[in-house]
Amino acid sequence: MFSRLHLLRVTVPMLAIATFLCGGASASMAQGTNLNIELHANENVNATSMGLPIYPNARPYKETKSDSAVDMGLSFGSFHFRLMATKYITNDSPDQVLDFYRKPLARYGEVLECEHGMAVGAVKVAQSGLTCSDSHGHRAHIDADERSHRELRSGTPTFYRIVAIDASRTDATHFAIVQLEVPKDDSSDQ
Repeated sequence: MFSRLHLLRVTVPMLAIATFLCGGASASMAQGTNLNIELHANENVNATSMGLPIYPNARPYKETKSDSAVDMGLSFGSFHFRLMATKYITNDSPDQVLDFYRKPLARYGEVLECEHGMAVGAVKVAQSGLTCSDSHGHRAHIDADERSHRELRSGTPTFYRIVAIDASRTDATHFAIVQLEVPKDDSSDQ
């Protein structure tokens, strides 16, 4: 999917389901009275479907062997996982893109600025508990393959949005917009 920004590092079962979903499959089944399993995949997603504006003059970006957008998820009882992501390209600078998204992201909580998985602004941990790393949930995170990488995050540790810059590209500014819902970490209650 996103060859330069590896969007998922998830547990083995989740990765198997994500692989299945990439084929565009959709399934829903109910068993018993309280059990509902729903799988979905969709590549018709953009920034507005994630509650953010599309950057002016940005255009969707698709590499030859990947999709430019993805929407996939799994619900199983109280377990909910969903990933929505899309890639764009613009001739504007990475700073202009990040500056544009600060205000719209602020609607979802404090905005963290991250570089290589570390907070680089005044806010190191959002009041909601959201951080720049995956060290609390070990479920999913954005990774940049050791390339220079910057991103903005906003939301909660289980439901957040990311605007990520792929700074390894010098021809133009390539960026991804991601919305991620991950299961609540029940082990923290013990």
